[in-house]
Amino acid sequence: MGFGRYVTARVLWAGVVSLIITTITFLLVSAAPNPAVQEAATQAALQGGDPAAAAERARELRGLDQPLHVRYMDFIESVYTFDWGWSRSRSQPVTQALGEGLYYTAQYSVPWTILTVLIGPLVGVYSAANMYSWKDHAATGFAFFGYAIPNFFFGIILLLIFGVWLEVIPIVYNTDVPVFSVQNAVQLSVPVFVLVTGSIGAVMRVSRNESAEFQNAEFMKTAKAKGVSPLRAYAYHVMRPTLVPLSTTLVGQLLALFLGSSLLVEVVFGIPGIGRVTYNALIAQDTNLLLGSTLAFTFIAVIGNLFEDLVFTVLDPRISFDDR
Repeated sequence: MGFGRYVTARVLWAGVVSLIITTITFLLVSAAPNPAVQEAATQAALQGGDPAAAAERARELRGLDQPLHVRYMDFIESVYTFDWGWSRSRSQPVTQALGEGLYYTAQYSVPWTILTVLIGPLVGVYSAANMYSWKDHAATGFAFFGYAIPNFFFGIILLLIFGVWLEVIPIVYNTDVPVFSVQNAVQLSVPVFVLVTGSIGAVMRVSRNESAEFQNAEFMKTAKAKGVSPLRAYAYHVMRPTLVPLSTTLVGQLLALFLGSSLLVEVVFGIPGIGRVTYNALIAQDTNLLLGSTLAFTFIAVIGNLFEDLVFTVLDPRISFDDR
């Protein structure tokens, strides 16, 4: 199997996985009571009408009286054509609400991802090169401090220090400032710092352990004997093979933080990103928006795992496509 066929197979498998998750989501939504139907019945009862008739009319308007397979095909068609319905709490289409949230989420998630990819492996390799020294202990302590402390608590502490006491950053995220401006960089610096410190711990630990194994290998001794500079030796002979097992940990950690911690960070700092959109939809019981958020996170996770497989293959040319 060549690389092109392997990529095609992985893309098709990602589509199958997304279809399976979407099907499970549909079954769970179908089994749960619809809030709009319950609300119609409640309103009819309060106004002296027939709650059962009102609930039936609401079911007919939303197509809930159709057979299960018909509703399933309509649901799948709407999912993959991005016709995700209307957000009751925001009075706009679900895709538009998620797009606005993703716009603000990308402003801090892009620099956070870049910094994590750069700092985590470098700190791990630097720690392995100075193993059991004070530099190693300092790097390990810094990495695991951010990994151990809860992101939302760390964010509240930093917001209290820099927002309330020092008044360096706004208490609530200001959406009026331009994206590429000093003001926006300043107000996003603390959320990015919180997420970076929370994500480099596991990345640094894996890169430290893997690079410690490679730095004592025979090819490193040969490179040093030939007079190769330490920087080039570590960059080419240690960093590259370290990135192969690290790619799995890196993508997993970033996805976990993006799906979980980003919501908490957005709530703490008042960023109207996709995490806060999901949180507000849950509070308002906005079923369409909550379902759309779930689908968006699902597709992000599937694409992230697909990217992980492709990067893993590119980094290690020894991988046989036939075995995979």
